[in-house]
Amino acid sequence: MPFDDSKSIDNNADLEQNGSESDVTSQESVGIQIAREREHAIKYRTCSWQKTAALLFSEYICLAILSFPWSFSVLGLVPGVLVTITVALTVLYTSLILGRYCIANPTLRDICDIGRELFGGSELAYNITSIFFLLNNTFIQALHVLVGAKLLNTLSESAQCTTVFMVISAVICFVISLPRTLEQMSGMGVFSAVTMGIAVLLAIIFAGIEGHPFGYTPGDEPLVTVIPVRGTSFVSGMSAFLNITYTFVGQATIPSFIAEMKNPKDFPKAIWAVTIAEIIVFTVCGAVMYHFIGNQYMTSPGFGSLTPTYKKIAFSFAIPTIIFLGSLYSSVTSRFIFFRIFRNSRHLHSNTLIGWSTWAGIVGVTWIFAFIIAEVIPFFSDMLSLMSSLFDGWFGFIFWAMAYLTLYPGKERWSGVMRSLETLMNYFFILLGLYILVAGTYVSIQSIIDSYKAQMVGGVFTCASNAL
Repeated sequence: MPFDDSKSIDNNADLEQNGSESDVTSQESVGIQIAREREHAIKYRTCSWQKTAALLFSEYICLAILSFPWSFSVLGLVPGVLVTITVALTVLYTSLILGRYCIANPTLRDICDIGRELFGGSELAYNITSIFFLLNNTFIQALHVLVGAKLLNTLSESAQCTTVFMVISAVICFVISLPRTLEQMSGMGVFSAVTMGIAVLLAIIFAGIEGHPFGYTPGDEPLVTVIPVRGTSFVSGMSAFLNITYTFVGQATIPSFIAEMKNPKDFPKAIWAVTIAEIIVFTVCGAVMYHFIGNQYMTSPGFGSLTPTYKKIAFSFAIPTIIFLGSLYSSVTSRFIFFRIFRNSRHLHSNTLIGWSTWAGIVGVTWIFAFIIAEVIPFFSDMLSLMSSLFDGWFGFIFWAMAYLTLYPGKERWSGVMRSLETLMNYFFILLGLYILVAGTYVSIQSIIDSYKAQMVGGVFTCASNAL
């Protein structure tokens, strides 16, 4: 967060006065939006910070947590913990900058509006950001279609064709995606986060009490290392880093959450609460499960390293998260499209046949595309890495460094030692985002090619089981 130079008292007074005026203008704008909605059947500015925190919890307390033990097995225990904490604090910082930017610009409804503003009002930037945003969300939906089929195959012992299970997953998620406001989904978000927390806790406990991990070979005890094992490749190391980064980076949806808050100034409370929980849960899950499972028997997600009975019990508690989180991203995507279609129409705020039919149609299309992607990229870990590389560089780092530079233009960003250091850090985030985009995409594609060559994944549109 930015620091003031104590030697520049007069300048700071001006900045504080300007900041206060900006805050007042921002709050008035939010108040006007709320007032306009009073006569509407469907109201959007209704979320408290607690409900926003619930949505964030449901987004971050997700199945990807069970990829942390695999990442730790690649990076080694100490680097795994350090990377986890560093990425968490970085994402917390950039999320606070994001929140500050949204508060200063309360008319921006989503990350696409922000993309346009950050690039000088460019419609091209808006359109490119829109494409990235829609692809990012659809990839996440696809991941949940894939994992939904994996869950059904695991629990039923592959009683049905995997493609059929993917269709079932997509249809269930479609139904859960139908509520039109985020407030209506916050209750489901709490339940989703709680049950996923139970799933993670059970996985940790079962890893400790099962005696030996699934697939154990007598005499070949689980190998746990403090640092990466000799011969760890750049591709596997970068993939492990991307898995951790993906789980933390969720800023693409945060502007949509803030746009539905009654008091956006309360957003920092929500993001702080979530980040503290993330650091604890992610680190404990990664370290403890890695300790008991070791390098040789590790799978991603970690449920696959448990013996069959324990695996089914723990995995079953992830059902609400698999269904809800994909639905949340579908809802955010559909809302973006819906607002563009009915920007100045009564169908936006009223319970009309046209409005609801269009909404249901948009939601349905997002799940059709998600199903197709899940069939084309039918593996968990590499999909996480690919998503992280393509989108997280932009939506996790570059955009919010640019937002910081916009909030503190010209000489302001160099006013004092601490502010200057913070500015340099944000320039570093831009470089980091570009590195993730270029190197990460190369690594992800190479990993996918290696997986196909090693026949570690099934074919496209296949009935072959993808059970853990």
